Amino acid sequence: MSLNEQIEKIVKANGANFYGTETAQEDGNTIYRVYITKEEGVTLDLCADISHELSVFFDVNPPMHGAYFLEVSSPGIERKLEEPRHFMSAIGERIKFKVHGGDKEKGEITSADERGFTIAKKGEDVRFEYNNISKSKTYFEWNKSK
Repeated sequence: MSLNEQIEKIVKANGANFYGTETAQEDGNTIYRVYITKEEGVTLDLCADISHELSVFFDVNPPMHGAYFLEVSSPGIERKLEEPRHFMSAIGERIKFKVHGGDKEKGEITSADERGFTIAKKGEDVRFEYNNISKSKTYFEWNKSK
């Protein structure tokens, strides 16, 4: 069983869904982030419970060499989309992405499957395959008040 599969098992046992992991360097520290989602929302208590269980697991099966800090959190309202399941869970949301070759696109995801996704663009559905996308993320349009 891969590390991500083991993490997913712990996350699911706590009633949440595993979104992914990220390793980051901040202020000279290495941070290993585990992102989770839940239909009703992610709470601090849920993050703490999963963090505690992962800490015990990582004591025996460290996710990396050397010292690191563990963080468990929601991926946020504006989050990276890296796997087909990320795109499928973002149907109805706005995304920005870069097509190989440099073109930047954005639109609302209207559908997604294992091979690609469709966005609404100028009143028309346009299909993109994942293998043609270099990076993508959801974005939120904040209301601009005067």
